[in-house]
Amino acid sequence: MSYPKLTGEEITKRGKELYEQIIRPQIETAENIGKIISINVETGEYEIGNDLIITSRKLQNKQEDAPIWAGRIGYNAVYAVGGTLIRTNE
Repeated sequence: MSYPKLTGEEITKRGKELYEQIIRPQIETAENIGKIISINVETGEYEIGNDLIITSRKLQNKQEDAPIWAGRIGYNAVYAVGGTLIRTNE
C-alpha cells in the first residue's frame, strides 16, 4: 500500500483552494447542496455523491494513493458531532 506524498495540512489547503476557486462555481447547485464532494488534490478530479467512502473509493480506484480532500457541498463541514452543520453563503 502506498501513501500520499502530501501532509494533511497541504491536502486541506489544496482541497479548499481547488473547491473555492475552480470547482464550487460549477457544482454548487440546488440538486447538489448537502451532497459529499471528494477531490483528488493532485489531479483536480472529483466525485460527488451521498457517501464519503464511495466518493473517495471512486477516486482511489483511479489512483490508489490519491490525496483526497472532502467536503459537504454548501456547508462548512462534512459531519457535525454534537453540533449543527452551518450553511455557507450562496
